[in-house]
Order: sequence, then C-alpha cells, then structure tokens
Amino acid sequence: MKLRTLVTLLTMIPATLTSPQLTAQETRRTPTLEEYTSGAPSQLRPTSLRALQWLGNDYIYVEGTDLKIGTPGAKRTEHTLLNQDELLALIGEAKKDRPAKYFSPLQVVGRERNLLHITYAKKHHIIDPRTRELLATFEQDTKGEQEFVLSPTAKVAAVVKENNIYLAGLEPQQRQITRDGSPTLVYGRTVHQNEFGIHGGLFWSPDGSKLAFYRMDQSMVAPYPIVHTNVRKATRQDLYYPMAGMPIHHVTVGIYDLASGTTTYLQTGEPKEKYLTNISWAPDSKTLYIAEVNRGQDRMELKSYSPQTGANLATLFVEENEKYIEPQHPLHFVPGRPGEFIWQTRRDGYSHLYRYSTSGQLLGQITRGDYEVTDFLGFADGGKTLLYTSTEQSPINRVVYRIGIDGKGKKLLTPQAGWHVAQASLNGRYLLDTYEALHEVRQNRLVTTASGKELTLYKSQDPVAGFETPEIVLGTITAADGKTPLHYRLIKPTNLDPSKKYPTIVYVYNGPHAQLVQNRFHAGSLGWDLYMATQGYVIFTVDGRGSAARGAAFEQVIHRQLGVTEMADQMQGVAFLKSLPYVDADRIGAYGWSYGGFMTTNLLLTHPEVFKVGVAGGGVMDWSRYEAMYGERYMDTPQENPEGYKASNLTLRAKDLKGRLLLIHGTIDPVVLWQHTQLFVEACVKAGTYPDYMIYPEHEHNVRGADRVHLNATITRFFKDHL
Repeated sequence: MKLRTLVTLLTMIPATLTSPQLTAQETRRTPTLEEYTSGAPSQLRPTSLRALQWLGNDYIYVEGTDLKIGTPGAKRTEHTLLNQDELLALIGEAKKDRPAKYFSPLQVVGRERNLLHITYAKKHHIIDPRTRELLATFEQDTKGEQEFVLSPTAKVAAVVKENNIYLAGLEPQQRQITRDGSPTLVYGRTVHQNEFGIHGGLFWSPDGSKLAFYRMDQSMVAPYPIVHTNVRKATRQDLYYPMAGMPIHHVTVGIYDLASGTTTYLQTGEPKEKYLTNISWAPDSKTLYIAEVNRGQDRMELKSYSPQTGANLATLFVEENEKYIEPQHPLHFVPGRPGEFIWQTRRDGYSHLYRYSTSGQLLGQITRGDYEVTDFLGFADGGKTLLYTSTEQSPINRVVYRIGIDGKGKKLLTPQAGWHVAQASLNGRYLLDTYEALHEVRQNRLVTTASGKELTLYKSQDPVAGFETPEIVLGTITAADGKTPLHYRLIKPTNLDPSKKYPTIVYVYNGPHAQLVQNRFHAGSLGWDLYMATQGYVIFTVDGRGSAARGAAFEQVIHRQLGVTEMADQMQGVAFLKSLPYVDADRIGAYGWSYGGFMTTNLLLTHPEVFKVGVAGGGVMDWSRYEAMYGERYMDTPQENPEGYKASNLTLRAKDLKGRLLLIHGTIDPVVLWQHTQLFVEACVKAGTYPDYMIYPEHEHNVRGADRVHLNATITRFFKDHL
C-alpha cells in the first residue's frame, strides 16, 4: 500500500475540525535533523551582513554580487563600491556567458587596511576598490601553496610551497629564499602544533623590508603514518607528531632582508627544545620580540633580538607559574609611543592588560578584577584609549569596554547582556559589533567608541520562527568543591509534559580553551542537541572547572590529573538533573567530542550505574599518546607524572565498560590520532567488553561538510536504539 501524501490526508479531515487554532498547530512543524545540522546547506541559523569588516575607517560588506561601503556617522550612508562583473573585468576575467551570483571572497590588506586581496582563477589580485585600480597580480599558480602572506606594502608576497619560502612581486620570477625545505625541515609554516596562539609562520616587518619566518626541524620526531584509502592502493602520509615525553621538534626564527638578499637566524640558543611564541615586530622594524617558553611550560622570557645580527638584545621580563604558563598574544605597540606596548597575561590569575616600556619596565596594570579580557580590539584617541572585550558582566557574556591607557575612565560600550563580537576601525572611533543573546537574534551594529551610541545595520530574522522548538534555560549549580558556581545550559523536550519522565543526554567537553555555555542565540547550541530535544530528550551541558574564561585557578585545578575534577563537576550536574521531576534517572547518557570524547568514555567507565549510553567522538584514550605541547602543559611528562598518566589512561580500564558506548573516529585525524580508539577497542576485546564503533574515512578531527548529517543521524540512531 502506498503512503498517502500529507496534502491528501489533510483533505480528509472533517470540516468541523478545521478551526483556526488547528491550522496554526499544523503549520508549526519540527525542524529536520539536516536543518539543525551545522554546516548543512539548509541549516537554520541566524544570518549576518556577509564579509562585514573595516576598509580603513569605512565599513564594507557583501550583498549578493555587490560590495557595499558605508561611512560611519549620525545617519547611515552607503553605496555600492564595486560589483562582481566590474571586479572580473578589472582583473581580466570577465565572463559574460556566466553572470556572477556572488561577490568573490575577499581579504582587506595593506598598511592602511585599504586594499583588497582577491584570489580568482588560481591567481592573487590586489585592488584599490575606491579607485577601482588593479595594483598587482601574482601570476603564479596557487595550486600547492601552503602559505601566501602579503607584505604591508601589498607589493610583495611571501609564498610557501613544498616547505620552502619564495618571494613574489619583486621581479618577473619568484625569488627562492630557502632551498632545503622538506617534510622534516619546514619553513614558513605554523609550529608547535598551533599552540600558544600560533596561526602561521610568516611575519612581515611593518615597513615591508624584512620577513621573519619559522624554521622547524622535525627530523628528531619519529614519523607517524596516516593512511589514505581513497585510492586503489592505499598511500601513506607521514605526520611528525611529537608525543608527550618524547623528543619534540627544534624551532628557530630566520630574518630575510629584501634589500641585501641575506638571511640571518636569531641566536635563541640552548636548549633547543623550547617554544618560540608570539613573534612581534617593533614599529620601526629594527627589533623583533619573542615570548620564549621552556619545555616544562612554567617559565616565559620575553626577549628582544636584532634582525640585523640575530643577537639577543635583552630579556625584558620573566613570568613563572608553578603549574603552567601559556602566552597567547603578541605585543601591541602604543601609537605615537614606539617605546611602549600592551601585554596581555594571566600573571595575577586572570587575563588582563598591562603597559610596559621596551626596556622591560612595568608602567602599570590597565585592567584588573575577577574577570578575563578575552580580546584586545585596538586603540582609540591616538593611543590614549584601549578597546577590549571581557567577561566582566558574566562569564557567559562578552561585552566591550573602552579604558584609558592609565587604567582610568573605563566605559561599557555594549551594555546589552549577551555575546558581542567587535572589530575596531583603524582610528578606533567606531566598532562593528555583532550581537546576539539567548532570546535575541543576531544583529550587526555600528557603535561609537566615545559615547557608546549605536546604529543597527542589520538584524537577522528568527530562523526558527514558525517552527516547533524546545525551551532553553541558562542557570548555575555549585561545583564539587561546594563553593564555585558553574554555568549550565538545559534544553527541555519540545512540549514538555512535567508528569512524564524523559531520557537525558549530558553533552560534555569540560576541557581547557572551550566554553560551551554561552549567552548567545540558542545558548551556543550546535543544532544536534536542539534536534534531540524535539525528539523527546533532555539535553544538559555544564562548564565544569577546567574549562575556559574563568581564570587560572578555575582552569588549573585539572593540572596533572585530567578527568578527575572535571568528572566530579559533571556528577554535580547529574545530581541536579536527578532533582528535576521530568528526568528519567534510569536513562542518562553522555556525548562529547575530542576532550569531550575522553570525558564521555571516562564517565561511562567510572559511573556505569548512572550512564547507560555514550557516544565518544575523536576521544583521547591515553594522554601519553597525545601531542607534547598540550599534553605536557596540563599533565607534565609521563616521566614526571606516571601516576597521573596511568590514572587517566582509559585503555587500562576497558574491563569497566558496562553500558553501550559508540566510539567514532576520522581515519586521518591529525589531532587525536586514530590509534587512540583502536587501542581502546583492542583492550576491550581482551577484557571481554563490547563497545560499538564507527569510522569516517578521509575525515580529520571532526566530520564536516555533507557527511556531518550522516554523523548526526548515526549518533541520533544510537541513542534512540539504546537509551
């Protein structure tokens, strides 16, 4: 028998039942899993002005095929700066037979942040959009590029191919400045596993006369084989992955002088096993600063070097911490005061801003209090004022302040409780503020930094208006220490019936550098959890001690004992859940990815009487097999902390698995190696326990793109079948 269509069924409803109320109910459908899935083509998510950013002191954004420009002021003044057809004609790529649908992706570049870098047809183009002038085209094929970074002049670019550095734009042919690059000797790429705020390996001097670059020798790191199976005969890719307690790569910094064509290496000295982080040029391009961290990650030395000779000029100051130290931000030099800079550090237990002289003298602490400065946005008033984002209003909020460089005259510029992501104009007079909150859909606003006056540029429609959606509640519980408040997010089942008992899933991460509970639209939920609430599940998340944005003491409590304090706080969350009359205490599960995969597995092994079902994606099972930079920061080395590593090694506890645990892993994961869950499965086989397993071939640390819908469907089915 064929299924009748919904339309056919509706026409069969007696006329006496078609009241306006019923019609309204029928139109409020539940979003599908695909519509809720992050990254899916039909995802229900708030929108923003596309590519909204500053072009000097004007703002630009993309609207269809048009690049719009606006000038800040009392009234909104905008016009089309350039459209896609004009852009293609300008770069010699006009395509009359195929009209454009969208304006090309762009990047604002140049010393005055007034030019556009657009990559099209495998070429890089530099454009002055105001004069509609094509300033440069880098003709080399972009295929195989590992890095492409323009100089501040926007006339020269540093390019990395096959681990060597080339300069384009100086002459008709590229100038090769390194020649011995290889998989084990890498130039101009990110180093130290992207820790310490490192996101790249090329650093132009402000005047564009010199290029600093990382040189990473990985020859002492044993290669780890990543196997690709998407060809007829599988191929091997060697990953040089330094594990905790094993030899790590050696990094040096080179300086290439464009005028002389010579390279000088900084004399960073012994030991070679250390971390060179937060590279910063002085405004006059005559000094380079590096925050050097020892391998033990409990001591940081801020040093200055001569780019001409490579000599160490001075150690400005030293910071130490008995547990660990982690510089994340480069120096910000004060406009008009080349001998002063802003330094962001947790030296007093919270991330704050300090003013230093280039001689290393502390000139004053600018921000202070039991909150974290999360972003330094820039300067205003010619350097007399700083703009920054912080958690001062609440750990789950982000708000923007201005403050005098002397720490006086602080003013809240974005008083609305919620999540503000701001960009400062070049002169610091205005902010582009993207704002949202639990019950506020995303909007783009223009904020005057002198007065805080606001002008709304765009407000998204509610993407789930007219749909049947769950209720989300934000609140706090008390940590296992009996005193620390923890923030939680509770998503209730759609149309909750208080007299019923519902299965409950704890969505967990609880590791450093992550905060899941946020006062954003849908409270920071990714979509799958919202969908599960529509299917009759309670979804609960708590950011326990060890997670981000709460200061050093809150995070460092996990030091040398990963999983212990975090799990204690998650069990406080379980106690709270059991106090809710609609939670079925006999049907509680857990789900998490990466650190959350470690936590999920740990919860099921430790508390089988509570957690019946779990899904662990990309989880760390043995911290001695995780990378050294992250692992040693939080655990020290396996040689220094054997008991801590043993206690957190989940493969040693495979015999304790009693519930249904689904392990998921990408087969080419370069972050948490596939080896982790394979060894856990092997341990379960030997112990006579029975996990379930799912792999995603040719996916890295997470499953992205169209396959993410399949991932979410797999996880959903597992909970529906077993919880």
